[in-house]
Amino acid sequence: MKGKNIVIVGGNSGIGQEIVKKLTDKEAELFLYSRSGSEGSKLDVIHEFNSIEGLPEEIHGLVYCPGTINLKPFHRLTTADFMNDLEINLLGAVKVLQASYKSLKRSKNASVVLFSTVAVQTGMGFHSSIASAKGALEGLGRSLAAEWAASNIRVNLIAPSLTDTPLAQQLLENEDKQEASKKRHPLGRYGKPEDIASAAVYLLSDEANWMTGQVLHVDGGLSSVKNL
Repeated sequence: MKGKNIVIVGGNSGIGQEIVKKLTDKEAELFLYSRSGSEGSKLDVIHEFNSIEGLPEEIHGLVYCPGTINLKPFHRLTTADFMNDLEINLLGAVKVLQASYKSLKRSKNASVVLFSTVAVQTGMGFHSSIASAKGALEGLGRSLAAEWAASNIRVNLIAPSLTDTPLAQQLLENEDKQEASKKRHPLGRYGKPEDIASAAVYLLSDEANWMTGQVLHVDGGLSSVKNL
């Protein structure tokens, strides 16, 4: 990854932070943005913007990490809840991708990595809002993979299951919840940020240069394997 310009939106915690660590070890040139501005430049993906300050002329890789976890029964979700999930997970990605497109195209060999969730493929109660937003993101990713293939811009998604990040803190806040989460996964544990980050680094690398339009399930087998 040495000499490659990689833009990471949301690299200040959790999976994004682990991606930053791995790419730093591989000597990539990193351009970091987050809503808080605590790591890199501030970029509030909810508000409108047409350009992003500080982007390189050529972008070889782009990772959009912002996400939400808002798990409620459907009848308790408001339209504002749905809009918030769409704003952060889908529309924020749309704005970042549009602002980055010319720089991605200039590199003549770019990779975009977006984040979905296992709950899109596998129906899960209380996930209707986030699954709707991430399902829309999967549709966007596949459409862009087709549209941008002629410019040699690859677009892939990663769909994790529950991962030990600050965003998921309430779901893993005690031993009972942790044990229950482990039992739900065929491989006997919930995810670690490095599990997901490794997949992202692979998709950014030249080793994945014949992959586009894919949803890579890194979920401990939850989406495809039934527990005994």
